[in-house]
Amino acid sequence: MMNQEGKISEREAFVAFNLTDKVGSVKLAELVAAAGSASAAWETYPFKVARSGGEIDWKREFSLAKRYGVEIVTPVDAAYPPQLLEQPSHPLALYVKGDASLLSSPSVAIVGTRRATPYGLDQSFKIAKGLAEEGWVVVSGLALGIDAESHRGALAAEGKTVGVIGSGLDEFYPEENRALAREIVEKGGAVVSEFPFGRSPDTQTFPQRNHTVAALARGVVAIEAPFKSGTLITTSCAADMGRVVMALPGRVDSRSSAGCLQLIRDGARLVRTAADVIGEISPLLPAADGAVPKPKRRPRAAATEKKHAPPPPFSVEESMIMREVDAEGVQMDVLIRRTGLPAEKVNALCMALRLKGRVRFFPGNRVALPRAP
Repeated sequence: MMNQEGKISEREAFVAFNLTDKVGSVKLAELVAAAGSASAAWETYPFKVARSGGEIDWKREFSLAKRYGVEIVTPVDAAYPPQLLEQPSHPLALYVKGDASLLSSPSVAIVGTRRATPYGLDQSFKIAKGLAEEGWVVVSGLALGIDAESHRGALAAEGKTVGVIGSGLDEFYPEENRALAREIVEKGGAVVSEFPFGRSPDTQTFPQRNHTVAALARGVVAIEAPFKSGTLITTSCAADMGRVVMALPGRVDSRSSAGCLQLIRDGARLVRTAADVIGEISPLLPAADGAVPKPKRRPRAAATEKKHAPPPPFSVEESMIMREVDAEGVQMDVLIRRTGLPAEKVNALCMALRLKGRVRFFPGNRVALPRAP
């Protein structure tokens, strides 16, 4: 890792400074202006102390990156996203698992509450899927709720998605989405962190993560956000950066939609579909140099291909269940009461309908209709 003279290189210096607790990009710019380079600044920097209190061990970062299959990208590397460099405060290093080139691709961020309603989950999935089908990279924070469903929507379209997390890659949070993160990488996407290995999530890391999410994207879509939520931090950052801020309207009496409704009142673009989002962003992008992504074209079915058979009709008892189920979800005990069927029978019928793709299960022991195609 050292250069021929045994001195630290520029990219190594960025990683070393990223391990300190006192130097960010603004402070480093001042040090570089005085010393002439990041490597020279590191050689003369007197406070080489890690957050843990020990001595900085930047070589260990590169060793761990090799072990975990992680690429470390710094501002002096060609793979560093140019839209991040435009920001005075940008990460000194990005730890990337997956395709680092996606960080520089045209993208839209979708963010929202962890405590999402069925409506919010449906809409985030649909909008992300529609964006991915049109060639856009979907960026989100890999949190529970809206973030996770946005990633899943992009994956359902066989598109690309980037998850930006608020911890070191080896301290992944939340644990419930670890399998989703693995799927994102396996299907050609990326999971990225600006934090060194060993950094646990805390009240400082999440706002920094939100800033990076906003900086990576051409626009940010808020889908369900209570007041005083991390989502509003992200949209505030986006507005400060000149990004397009969009929001999905929701019920006026819904706490989950309060933040989005306020954003719309404050001037955010009201969007309902992926087409609305693209319509807001595309006119602001240059058509040259591939700045506007090309839609993903799915091959047409051959003329000789057999048509899918219609779904099998419901049995009498299944029809009794389907008459009571709606898109919002109905609790199992309500179904039992309304149908008059035994509890074990209702459970078995609902499971059979789920396997057929005619219903889906929500938290709280609720049964709901599937997403509209």
